[in-house]
Amino acid sequence: MWKPTTQPTTGGPTPTPEPQRPTTPTYTAPAEPTPAAAPRNASMTSQDQATIGKSLVIKGEVTGSESLYIDGRVEGSINLAGNRVTIGRNGVVNANINAREIVVTGKVRGNLVASDRVDIRNEGSLTGDVVAQRISIEDGAFFKGGIDIRKPGQKANGEAKDASMPADSGAGTSASAARA
Repeated sequence: MWKPTTQPTTGGPTPTPEPQRPTTPTYTAPAEPTPAAAPRNASMTSQDQATIGKSLVIKGEVTGSESLYIDGRVEGSINLAGNRVTIGRNGVVNANINAREIVVTGKVRGNLVASDRVDIRNEGSLTGDVVAQRISIEDGAFFKGGIDIRKPGQKANGEAKDASMPADSGAGTSASAARA
């Protein structure tokens, strides 16, 4: 009697774990790809990245709403204001570039305007002016041009916001007049 009583008892719990076992891997499997996908997107950008390959030549204006990796040749202008533009080792760009972040590993002739930062890596070459909040030039990189570091909200002529600048310049004028 022990054995028949034990067998139905074992048979009863066996169907219960079987539905639970598939349920547990179902929750585990989706949980693992989600964290893995997040760092990949965070390391690139929150959006996709387009690529211009080695053999491609583009002449004209490049605009869009995703990051761009250039390993080919581009002539004209590149305007990706909220995104990242990366010029790869084989990239040759004769264009003005406007982007959030610009990384130069190849050759660029043109002016760069970045709302955040410009990185010129050790194999990179840049001939042109740079306007950015931050700039990094590694040892071995080539750079010929001017640098204009701008704070957030600063205008092209170097003035800050309209409300704060006249008050500061007025105070400086009063102090100068008092000293004279």
